[in-house]
Amino acid sequence: MLLVVTYSRAARQTLRNVCNAHEETVVRRFGRAALLEETAMGAFLGLRLRAKHGADVQLERTAPFNEFEAVDADVRDAAAAYEARDRPSTPYAKFAAGTDHPDPSELRDRDVADRREG
Repeated sequence: MLLVVTYSRAARQTLRNVCNAHEETVVRRFGRAALLEETAMGAFLGLRLRAKHGADVQLERTAPFNEFEAVDADVRDAAAAYEARDRPSTPYAKFAAGTDHPDPSELRDRDVADRREG
């Protein structure tokens, strides 16, 4: 998919107009951003916005996030266990202390794998 992010009022208005006129190409709208299908039409619309508004439009190619390829099992397990905790008010650091779950500093320092085909 193609992510279009706008940074000015004029660019947001043009993005709204483009999305309304080309609903078949829009995957999802987020106000100042939109996901477009990764087709020639999606690219055309994103490039048209950038040609009109310059640096006020950011255009990025995105890839779906596959947690089973990108994230280690201990992180997935920790997320599921934390969400199923007995007390919703318990912060993660306290929850993880004394367990096999990764601590917050380890999670911050660990990269998510990028296994996209290039």
